[in-house]
Formats: sequence, structure tokens, C-alpha cells
Amino acid sequence: MKKTIYILCISMLAFSCEAVFDVEPEASISDEGAITNLNSLNAALAGLYNQLQGNYLQGEYQIAAAVSSDVAQSVGTWDFYREMDTYVVSPDNVEVTDLWAAMYEAVNQANNIIEGVANVDDATQETLDFALGQAYFARGMAFFDIARLFGGVPNAYGELGIALPLEPSRAPQLYSRASLAETWSQIESDLTDALDLLPESGFPARASKPAARAMLARYHLYMQNYGQASTFAGQVIDDSNFELIDDVVSIFKVKNTAEAIFELQFDATDANSIRTWYIPGALGGRGDLAAHDEFFNSIPDNDERKQLFAFDESSMFWYPTKHETPANADNLQIIRLAEMYLTRAEADYLGGGGDPLADLNAVRVRAGLEPLDEISSLDDILDERKIEFCFEGHRWFDLTRTGKALDVLSSVPRSNSPGAPAMLNTPGRQVFPIPNAERNANPEMQQNPAYN
Repeated sequence: MKKTIYILCISMLAFSCEAVFDVEPEASISDEGAITNLNSLNAALAGLYNQLQGNYLQGEYQIAAAVSSDVAQSVGTWDFYREMDTYVVSPDNVEVTDLWAAMYEAVNQANNIIEGVANVDDATQETLDFALGQAYFARGMAFFDIARLFGGVPNAYGELGIALPLEPSRAPQLYSRASLAETWSQIESDLTDALDLLPESGFPARASKPAARAMLARYHLYMQNYGQASTFAGQVIDDSNFELIDDVVSIFKVKNTAEAIFELQFDATDANSIRTWYIPGALGGRGDLAAHDEFFNSIPDNDERKQLFAFDESSMFWYPTKHETPANADNLQIIRLAEMYLTRAEADYLGGGGDPLADLNAVRVRAGLEPLDEISSLDDILDERKIEFCFEGHRWFDLTRTGKALDVLSSVPRSNSPGAPAMLNTPGRQVFPIPNAERNANPEMQQNPAYN
């Protein structure tokens, strides 16, 4: 099988391909600081979570998935998000380039841990397994996110897989762009290894077996393996350590609630970036992004989740308040229990098993809505996901993986261009372009076809 060879510059020493990435990763470990004992292993693990909390999951990924959908819109001056909003993303888009680099930096840090654990002889096997499990979890999650953004999903959208570096890179390396099938097989392998190695319980700030099960439920839903998606989601739902909390607003106002399965930790020193883009300038943000008016107006007034919005009298836009702490110190919810209920509902509805209506209604009733009498179509579940997980990084992928993006996003009204709605009408633009900065390092690197 012919593969595309390209240089993926994710050097742990320094990004020597200046045109690609010319800054050293903040948590990098040189040969002189390689993993040799428990202290250096713990430092590497801290670096791994630091990478996840950087330009990958401190807000950038979630914003890309929201502003590319019918949930959020670009209303400011930052052209790079406007490109996503209007489906004309350039391979030179700064946000895309930064996101690509950040996700592969996380992969590289995970690879460093996977390789380095064998050098540690002053820790228990339980400690080593936990470290390995966290690394496999992070790598599997990063590959999952890179694949659905830059590659595609088999039998849904996209034509090419992604690079799958499985060893740490301390200098620019040549990698093959794997097929979609190979890409998603590696994702499943990493998440399965994580499940085998991680502890059964723990704090949501760290990966655990429930977090791995939840990611496997998400994985199998994308792969249309509905029985397995339902099983893994059900195992998390049945875990007594988690529950749907009564007050849906408090999920975002209280850190690490009983609904949190995997939650990234932020504070005033180690801040997130998502608040900056949505919060108006008068409150210390940029206000470049806002909710689509049509989306906000579609939320029933008696839906308690509508409390997670505010109106800016200056710009006349609605904006989300899930993450509004002035110091940008709110945690970001990466996986929470409501997703497992709606994953199982979708899997059982499409697979013909279980009680999907009960799972759908569990989320609806928690939000103060009346239960449905029946599920009339998949849209009932997807619409619930749209409201429940708005601005959390799901909507764009819910549309692309289900084959609905080209229809739903064929004419999206935008406040910045009244009378000229955004239109997604090219199937190949359901994936983002590989950054030109990456391709310039190796001209043989194949671009996603829609961007040639």
C-alpha cells in the first residue's frame, strides 16, 4: 500500500525545522533529563498533563469544533476563527497550525513516558502501570482528536489517516501517513492498553479505567460498533463513583463534581484560554466568538441549560458562561457522565437494543424538561447533545460522523454577514487542512484533497 511520507517536526530537543515549529515545548525533556527514576517519571507525567492543558485542550480544540458548527460564530476581528466559521480554512491558518503542533507535542510526551518507564527501577509495578496507562490514554485521545479533525472517520468522511509516531522524537523524523483503518486501529489499541493498566478509581484530574471506558465508548460510537459503545458507556453509568448531578449549572461552577470522568485542572496561574474568546471586552475578554442566535433561540426557556448564557448589550450577542471565572481558572470538562447516557442512547437506538428513551430522558429531565414519549429520529438525540455539550467540542464531529454536516451546515446565518450565510458544500472540507508549515518541511507530504 502506498503511503505518504512526511517530516513531522515534534523534536523533544527543539523544533529544528524553523518553518514548522520554532519554539521548544515547555515540558520537553532532553537526553540529559531523560526518564531514569521515579522523580523524573513524575516530572514527565506532569509535563504530559501540561501539554494537554496547552494549546490542545485549554480551549483551542473546543473552539474549533464549536465555531465550525451551528453552535458558535465568529463576530470579532480574528480572521483565523472566521475562516473556520465560513468553511474557507487556509493551510496557513495560525490556529490550525498551533493546534496541530500542540496535539503532536502531547503525543511525543506520551511516547517519552512509554519508552522511559523501562528505565525506572525505584518504583512499584503499580506505579509504573499507572504511568504507562496515563501515557497510552493521552496518546490514544490525542490520536483520536487528530484523526477526526485532520483525517476522517472510516465510512463517514475523510480519505487519509494521520501520522502515528509511536516513539519519542528528539530530532525531525520521517513518518508515513497511515490509512484511516490503520489510524483508528491504533487508537483502539492505545485506549485498550490504557484500560488494562489504569486503576479502577481515582481523581478526575488523572486518567482512570472509567475514563478509558468512556473514551472507548466514544471510539466505538464513531466506528458504528453500537453494541460495544453501549457496553462501555453502560459500565461507566453503572459505576457508583459517578452520577448525574441535579444542578446542571453547577457542573461548570464547581470543580470535579460527581459527574466528572476526566477534567483538566486550571487555576489563576495555569489558566485556560476558552473564556477569553467568548467573554465580552467589558468583562476582560476579547468577545471574538458568540453563540449563534438561532441556536440560543432554539433552547426552550424552561431548559435550565439556558442559564449558561448571557447577553452582551454592547455587541448584542449571546455568549456562553460555562467558563466565565475572571482569572480564566475554570476547569474544562473533557469527559462527563451525561455523554455516556447520550452515547448509550444513540448506540442503542441505532443498534436496536437497550432503552435509549430512558437514557435520553435522564439528561432531559435533569435539565428541567419534560420527558419525551418516544424517539422519532436520531435528531432527537443529536439535538440533545447539541444543547448539553455546546462549546465543549462535540457538535462539529456529531454532524460529520453522522453524515449530516453537508445538510445542516449548507446555509448557516451569520451576524457578521447578514444575507450571506456560511455554506459547507464541499465534502472534503469536513476535515481541516494539514498546515503548510508542516508540508513545507517535506514537499512529499500529501495535503487533504479539498485543500490542494
